[in-house]
This record gives sequence, structure tokens and C-alpha cells, in this order.
Amino acid sequence: MTTALGATYRHSGLVCSDHTLTVPLDHTRPDGPQISLFAREVTAAGQEHRDLPRLLWLQGGPGGRAERPDAASAWLRRALREYRVVLLDQRGTGRSTPADRTTLEGRTDAADHLAHFRADAIVRDAELLRRALQGDRPWSVLGQSFGGFCALTYLSHAPEGLEQVFVTGGLPTLTGHADDVYRAAYHRVRAHNERYFARYPGDQQLADAVAAHLAEHEVRMPSGERLSVRRFQTMGITFGTTSGFDSLHYLLEGAFVHGPHGPRLSDPFLRGLDATLSFAPRPLYAVLHEAIYAQGGRPTAWSAQRVRAEFPEFDAAGAGPLRFTGEMIYPWQFEEDPALVPLRGAAEELARRTDWPPLYDLDRLSANTVPVVAAVYHDDMFVDREHSLRTAELVRGLRPWITNAHAHDGVRVDAAVFDRLLAMARGEV
Repeated sequence: MTTALGATYRHSGLVCSDHTLTVPLDHTRPDGPQISLFAREVTAAGQEHRDLPRLLWLQGGPGGRAERPDAASAWLRRALREYRVVLLDQRGTGRSTPADRTTLEGRTDAADHLAHFRADAIVRDAELLRRALQGDRPWSVLGQSFGGFCALTYLSHAPEGLEQVFVTGGLPTLTGHADDVYRAAYHRVRAHNERYFARYPGDQQLADAVAAHLAEHEVRMPSGERLSVRRFQTMGITFGTTSGFDSLHYLLEGAFVHGPHGPRLSDPFLRGLDATLSFAPRPLYAVLHEAIYAQGGRPTAWSAQRVRAEFPEFDAAGAGPLRFTGEMIYPWQFEEDPALVPLRGAAEELARRTDWPPLYDLDRLSANTVPVVAAVYHDDMFVDREHSLRTAELVRGLRPWITNAHAHDGVRVDAAVFDRLLAMARGEV
């Protein structure tokens, strides 16, 4: 393992220091192939020389890079009052060694390679980074969404590295199969559809008209990618965020333009869809989305696609009103999205895989001694509330805060979320 300190620079009241770390691809084979990790350490200007405790941010995903502090979100500005914040580009993302079509296309071992990009490997990476930065001293972790899943894996495999844990919208099922996750997810997405069309009743006619147009015409987005009805349906991924309903509504209201050849879908509308639907910025999100739930010897076997058959209202060719899907990944996306096409074989192989190691240690979690506080969003579209509460009961000492005041991205948009968790960790509430 080698580490290097890169540039240190200042902007917008922040002091940022870049770190790179070389780690094993497979942590069970420390002398095997190596990959690079990138982390950015951020402090508030004027506090860079203070011995502040470190807080590791584990972002949502899988497959999303750490946020860039050019427009720091609510939690970061709040955290910097008391912490040195470490923003880790989880393996395969951002400035860490990339795992995408450019690096994996044509590799016969792509699936085996990608099997090392789950929470268990991310946790081992984090431990090597912690030791490189501060030796044996534990640090705190804030896990958002999939980052919360990683935090539970951290508590299972390396609790000695943790001072305290904050989780926002990210308490996973510890024992459920991917089928259980997606079955619950379809119910939640259906409810979000009903809320969306209740807020904007005129959008039902618009959404149906877009779907009918796509069924009758071959439409290309400005990127050149084909837009199908089923791909349009996946815009429901936006429903789970604070502004998701409104952003889709304002996109839909400009869907059509009328010219000499009749109604067409407008370029601004198609560009807006393209920006959301393409997996080019985060291919690992698609490739690993079901694998993050895999353990216990059962394959995921394209769970979201199989379970969807139980919910005919989402049938793109159905006679009823169009319903948007949510956080589901389907095999056909590896045919329609150019960023995913070269990864199709690896995704198929991962869907068949059965030799996944366990992500969580139930005995260790039941004996946990690390302080853990968690925000559970009552109407979270991405992470099931009931699954989260069952997990909260299984982790000794975990204190949940159940709230309907925030969507899944609450910690990013409202500093009060992290404020509340800090107060809970200190026993003030």
C-alpha cells in the first residue's frame, strides 16, 4: 500500500487537500492486482491547522463519486464546523481507478473484477485510508443511502475503526433477498406515482401522450441515443428527491412543439431526459445495483425485472395510464444505453452469481458498542421504511429518528438533518 499527498488549495472558505492511496483489488490477495483510490480532505478556512476529528462521507450509489465541494451541500457546511471531512471516491468512481466501458470492454474477467466493488471492499479501502491518515485512531462515518449500507458493513467487519456512525436514508435489510427489496420498492413507487399525478393532474395526459408518440415514432435524444417508452418510464427515479416531482413536471410541460409535420418532442425536453437517463456518469450504479443485496448463495437473477411481473400497472404496453418506474435496473437497459452495452456480459454473469460473501455480521451487530444514530425517512422511495426499522432493532444501541419532513436527499438540502443527528449522538435529544 502506498499513499501520496497531492495538491492543497483554497476556495469559497474551504481548504482542500487531495490524497491518493494504492490498495489491493481483492483484499484477500494483498499481493495481487492493485487499484488507486482518491480522497479529498476538506476543512473550513481557519481550522486547517486544528486537530479536528475526521468524518468520512460515504455517499449514495452504488457507483457514485463523492460530491465535489464547489457548491457544498447542507450537511458539509454544517459538518465542517466540527470535523475534517474526508470525501472518498469509492473504488471505480471519480478519480479512483475507473471501472467502466472504457476500462472493462472486452475483458473476459470483467464480472470477477466487478465483484470486488461492493460494500465489503469499500469498507476495507476505508480502513486502509483511515490508518494512512491517522493511524489507530477511529473516525466517524456519515453514510447516505448506499453509504448507510456500507456503514452497516463497516460495523460488521471493522467496528474498531469507528468512533460513531451517522446514517441518513440508508438502513438496509440485513437478511432480505433482492426480491424482497424490489417487491417493497414497487409498492412505494406506485404510491409516489399517485402523489405525483395528484399534485399535477394534467401531467397524466402529457405522460400518456409522450408514451404514445414514442410507441409510434423512433425518437433520438440529442446524444443520438434512442428513447423508448420503457426508458422514458424510468424517469420516475427522480420522484424520491426533494424537488423530483417539480423537476419532472416542468420538463413535461415543454415536451411537445408543433411544426409543419405535426407535434414533435422538443429538444429541451429530450435533453432533459438524456441528462437523467444516461448511465455514462455512473455505470456501476446499473451494473452493481442488485449485487449490493446479494448474499446467502442465491442469485439476484434480474430481480427487478422478474418482480415487475407482479405489478402489471407498470407494463409499458398496458392499456392503462402510464406509470413511472423508480430505482430499478433492467436487463434491456444494457441494450439501449451505449454506456452499458459493453458491460452487458458482465452484468448477466453477476446476475447469475451465487458465491457472494456475507455483507453483515448479525452477531457482531447485536453486540455493537459503537454509537449509531439514523434518520429514517417515513416516505422514502429508495429505502424501505419497514426494512430500516427492522434493521434498527437488530443493531444494539442504534437510535432511529423517523421523520416525514424530508425526502431521501434530506441531508443534502437541509442542515437541520445533520444537526438533529449530532444532537442525538450527544444525548441532547
